[in-house]
Amino acid sequence: MPLSEHEQRMLEQMERALYAEDPKFASALEGSGLRTYTRRRVYQAVAGFLVGIALLMAGMVAQLIWVSVVGFLVMLGCAVLAVTGWRKAPKPGEQPQGAARRQARPKRSMMDRIEQRWQRRRDEQGH
Repeated sequence: MPLSEHEQRMLEQMERALYAEDPKFASALEGSGLRTYTRRRVYQAVAGFLVGIALLMAGMVAQLIWVSVVGFLVMLGCAVLAVTGWRKAPKPGEQPQGAARRQARPKRSMMDRIEQRWQRRRDEQGH
């Protein structure tokens, strides 16, 4: 059963109020883009690489070879993560893979998506 126009207006008002009150939370509910995710992943990998360097140096100073080896492995793993994350990141102005498929559908509001999920669950349960 679709919502009446009054209910749709109320939901849109609630959505606008949520954005006005807490835009960070509202955008978290919508999800972040691939570009932001890959950028964050690269930054984390760089930070991990620096931790690996610190472990490598600490192992050399303390003359503990296993700490140096762990530091090297952390550096290697983080370098691989950074390079793969950087390659997967879409260029500025470029659409990520699968964006053409997503653009074919009209953008729905968060409340529309929640409503559709609710209706699917109700239909699956036989109500």
